[in-house]
Amino acid sequence: MEKKHQRPIAPRDEELIKNLLNRTNRIEGQIRGIKRMIESDEYCDDILTQIFAAKSALDSVSKLLLKHHIHGCLIEDIKRGEHEVVDELLLTIGKLIK
Repeated sequence: MEKKHQRPIAPRDEELIKNLLNRTNRIEGQIRGIKRMIESDEYCDDILTQIFAAKSALDSVSKLLLKHHIHGCLIEDIKRGEHEVVDELLLTIGKLIK
């Protein structure tokens, strides 16, 4: 397994944290709803629709965090001469679009 680039915790402003937490809380609720639908033997197509909505919401969180990562963490690392973070980013993007 490839070793991840080690760096300090990324600073995130309060607005971004609040936004990410709100989104992940909604996703958590969606997942609980999907579980309840399965437990109550709901119609498969309705469950699948909710799964697609949860996946879309997760993709939205990923895009927001990726944007912050590129504009903040990555730029700062490159300024410090840590160019290996570009390869790390490419691996991460590869996982996202898989």
